[in-house]
Amino acid sequence: MFRNWRIGSVNGALVAAYFIPAWSLVAFNIMVAPVHGLYERPSVAVALFLSDHLQMAGMDTVRAAWLLALGRLTVVAFFAIYLALLAIPRTRKSGGSDEALGIALAIGSLISFASMVMASKVGEMAALRLHATELLLLLGAAIVLVIERPEAPRTAEAPAPLALEQPELLHNR
Repeated sequence: MFRNWRIGSVNGALVAAYFIPAWSLVAFNIMVAPVHGLYERPSVAVALFLSDHLQMAGMDTVRAAWLLALGRLTVVAFFAIYLALLAIPRTRKSGGSDEALGIALAIGSLISFASMVMASKVGEMAALRLHATELLLLLGAAIVLVIERPEAPRTAEAPAPLALEQPELLHNR
């Protein structure tokens, strides 16, 4: 069953297994109560940066919180699409699910990097460690995705010999 799984597929599935529940919960908390959800640990650096450095008013902070929740849900959606495509063996072997994973990794890395920079600007060390860890997870998965290519399909020039096929002789054509 696990003979045709590549290391990138397993790595992507493990990264998705972390980010789907973690970021879904954070985005849901922001959608239910935008200001309260924004000031929880995963997003507190963004909230402090918006209020301290950008001096945003209340409604602007709510809009920024919803935008952050939308970005996180977009990453979650692409990870879910990746897992759905990963369940199809033909797609998994050919690497067809790597596009969804690549988009999720790119958007997630952008959000984590921006959050990490904001955490360093406001001096929130716990949030800085969280976002740096998430960024390293995403970048590690991206490196594995870039380096490991899917298996090349067999060409028509060298077909695989069949077990019961007789060798062809010159006078037998």
